[in-house]
Amino acid sequence: MTARIDAHHHLWDLQAVNYPWLMAKGVRRFFGDPSPIQRNYLLDEFSDEARAHGIAGSVHVQVGADDGLAEARWVQSVADANPGWPMAQVVFCDLTKPDLVQNLGDFQKLSTVRGVRQIVGRAPEEDAATGTNALLEDPRFLNGLRMAAQLGLSFDLQLVPELMEKTASVLVEAPGLEVALCHAGSPHDRSAAGLRDWSKKMRALSDLPNVTCKLSGLGMFDHDWSPATIRPIVETCLEQFGPERVMFGSNFPVDRLYSDYGTLLEAYLELIPQGAQQDVFHDTAARFYGLNVRRR
Repeated sequence: MTARIDAHHHLWDLQAVNYPWLMAKGVRRFFGDPSPIQRNYLLDEFSDEARAHGIAGSVHVQVGADDGLAEARWVQSVADANPGWPMAQVVFCDLTKPDLVQNLGDFQKLSTVRGVRQIVGRAPEEDAATGTNALLEDPRFLNGLRMAAQLGLSFDLQLVPELMEKTASVLVEAPGLEVALCHAGSPHDRSAAGLRDWSKKMRALSDLPNVTCKLSGLGMFDHDWSPATIRPIVETCLEQFGPERVMFGSNFPVDRLYSDYGTLLEAYLELIPQGAQQDVFHDTAARFYGLNVRRR
C-alpha cells in the first residue's frame, strides 16, 4: 500500500506560540465551540492517530498565530526533531506589507516552507466583521501573490463560494502561482440549492489549471455529516478538478470536534473511486508540496 499524506492539518503549543483566537475563552467561532481543542495539540498525538490509518507524512497549515514567523520556526523545530515524519508547512505572511520580500526571504530560510496562506474568507458572518474579503480589492495583495510565485511559493486559498468568481479574476493576473483551494471552497450552505450554487461558482476556480482542490474541513459547516451528506461535495470536486488536482486533508484537530480520524478517512475511502485514491491520498499532495513520503 502506498503511504498516504494528510495535506491539511494544524499543530499548536500554547506555551511556545501565541494564538489569540485559540486562547480566547467563551468565543464561538464559525466552526462551532473551540473549547475542546483549546489545549496543546502536538505531533505525537496527531501522528499516532494518522499513522493508524496509513498516513506517513503531512502538510502543516498556519493557524492564526499572532506572529507567523514565530509559528513557522516552531513548526520547523518540530519537523527537525521528528525526521521520521516528513512534514511540509504553509505559513502566514501578510502579502500586502511593504517589507514582503524580506519577510518571504525569512520564511524561505526554513526548509519545510512550501507556501503561504492569507485567508480571504472564513464564513459570511465572520467576514462581515473582519473585512478580510477586502484583500481582493487591494492591488498590494495581487502583487504579493505574484511575488510569492516568483519565489517558488504556492498559495493556500481559503474563501467562501460568494468570493470565488472575484478571486478567480485576481488569480488570472498571477498565472505562475500554484494555488491550493482549502476545504473545497467552504460550501457553507448544504441545502440542495446551496450546493448547486457552490458547484456553479467553483467552476471559475476549477477552470484555472494552476488551482488544486483540498477535500478538507467539510465538518466545519455540517457537524452531523455522514458519507451521504458529503458525497455531492466529493463527487463535484473530483469531476471539476480531476483526481490529479484533488488531495485529502483532515483539518485536524478542528474537524476532530465532529469526528475521529478513522471515521473521517473511511468516509473518503468509501466515496473516492479506487482508481482515484493514489492521486487523492498521495500523489497530488506529494507533487504540489514537494513532499517525499516513502511507500511501504
